[in-house]
Amino acid sequence: MKARTLIAALVLLALGGAAGYYAARHAHAPTPSATPTAGGAPAASGERKILYWHDPMVPGPRFDKPGRSPFMDMDLVPKYADEGGEDGTVSISPRVAQNLGVRTAVAQPGRLDARVAVVGRVEYNDRSTVVVAPRANAFVEKVLVRAVQDPVRRGQPLVELLVPDWASAQEEYLALRASKVPGAEALASAARERLLLAGMSEAQVRALESSGRVQARLTLVSPIDGVVAELGVREGMTVPLGTMLYRLVTLDSVWVEAEVPEAQAALVRTGQSVDVTVPAWPGEVFRGRVAAVLPEVNAETRTLRARIELANPGARLRPGMYATVAVADPTGRKEPVLLVPAEAVIRTGTRALVLVAEGEGKFRQAEVSLGRESRGQIEVLKGLAPGAQVVVSGQFLVDSEANLRATGARLDNAGSGAPRHTGEGVVERVAGSDITISHGPVASARMGAMTMAFKAPKDANAAPKVGERIRFEFAIEPSGDFQIYRIEPLGAGQSTVPAPRLNPAPGAAAPAAPAPAAAATVTAPAGASVRSAAAPAATPSAVHRAEGSIVSADAHSLLIKHGPVPSAGMGAMTMEFLAPKTLPPGLKAGDRVRFEFTASPEGEYRAVKVEKLGATP
Repeated sequence: MKARTLIAALVLLALGGAAGYYAARHAHAPTPSATPTAGGAPAASGERKILYWHDPMVPGPRFDKPGRSPFMDMDLVPKYADEGGEDGTVSISPRVAQNLGVRTAVAQPGRLDARVAVVGRVEYNDRSTVVVAPRANAFVEKVLVRAVQDPVRRGQPLVELLVPDWASAQEEYLALRASKVPGAEALASAARERLLLAGMSEAQVRALESSGRVQARLTLVSPIDGVVAELGVREGMTVPLGTMLYRLVTLDSVWVEAEVPEAQAALVRTGQSVDVTVPAWPGEVFRGRVAAVLPEVNAETRTLRARIELANPGARLRPGMYATVAVADPTGRKEPVLLVPAEAVIRTGTRALVLVAEGEGKFRQAEVSLGRESRGQIEVLKGLAPGAQVVVSGQFLVDSEANLRATGARLDNAGSGAPRHTGEGVVERVAGSDITISHGPVASARMGAMTMAFKAPKDANAAPKVGERIRFEFAIEPSGDFQIYRIEPLGAGQSTVPAPRLNPAPGAAAPAAPAPAAAATVTAPAGASVRSAAAPAATPSAVHRAEGSIVSADAHSLLIKHGPVPSAGMGAMTMEFLAPKTLPPGLKAGDRVRFEFTASPEGEYRAVKVEKLGATP
């Protein structure tokens, strides 16, 4: 008996201790208020001022007192006034900044050497090309210059030809010239003209007259000093009149074909002076001018070709050499401008950012407008003050460490001051700036499970894929839009809210229609797109009539922004309806329509008739 009494006393003592521990724990960890705070907790003299408490995993909601997070199984974390971040400033300890290899440079005024430095290639000057061709039908007896790229000099023999047509013409001319018959002199003059028309030169005709012998063989010589760029003759060939035997190019001047990036095309103009250097002659500068800027942009490299003409004494520049071309700034601007190292700029695709070091481990994100760039320096037109310390190394690691991109997204949208809410769901549709999501209940926004159209976040890289399960943070803006600010993909097992199932699978039993009482607890503000079991409980099979504007339309569904529908107990909202079998021709976004719809017991809303009223004013 005494043993039983002792055991009962011990059990009661243990229960009393557990109850006391539970009461003490919850007395010091009250449930936080979800109401956003502006002032935070008061700070005693010498203590750090707390602005608010938040969940680091869900940074949107703020709480006015400590406690357990309603989102994660963790305590709320205080945000102190001296930590920065309210104006885009983040704090990183000096030790972490040193480990990240953060280096800074001063933004200071200076003169920008805005020369365009591009690469090019030496080419033949096509304007100095000469073609050697026979002026009569001939046979090739001997080729004297036999290979491409062989150098030639003016007057050098190239090829020997046999011209049968010349033999008879020359014999006729010599016979008439020696004849004493009256009128033979006039005929001889005509025969001489025929020799010239047959392709003989004046010198060859005079040589024929002095020698008195037929000269049926012809030697073609080079008219210039240069090289053989193209060879079209071989011994034994029959060559018709005008056939190209040689293409000769002089090296007295050459072209440099420079590849100018499309973004710098405006800085290169015809007639500009340029400086050209080649690796073959280090330290020597060849000066020329831009002969032409060709009109076509290379589709693969996005560059324009600038044709630069250079004098080439001694033929030191050879076709095929690579060259570096420096083009002076045509604007001639010499006034000082604000310069920062080009490596300090973070380009997101839509804007340019720099990280400004403000001392004591604090960094601020600043959006800047950029101008010209040259030799590792870039001009800042606005957004930065002279003397600012900008981060030039480790800024991407700072961005990762401090989550500056999330800070920037919050700054972009901080103007509305609307409270943030967090939900989970499945992406149903992505159309332009709208994302339709089937989500579970969102208690902080007093919303039940439904399918809604949200405004996509401004960061285009955050756009999810259809069918993807996500956790998202949004706010109900004063305009009535449901704006998403952050999207986080959820993997298997990460979700804390069951996925809403609004449409039964094929062959499965349809879910029961929602009870009227449950429907009454759901608030659907104007601007929300709703297709849900928690939507207003319209009478099944009844036909309701409404007017609105088309947000999007296809053969399967219509997204319509409509006014109140008293017969269905619905307020003004944006809803998705199943499309009828026939739609008005040319129906598109912005059209005003009058439509009739029904609500099924499963919660589906089907449009049965649609009439166009005109475009939205």
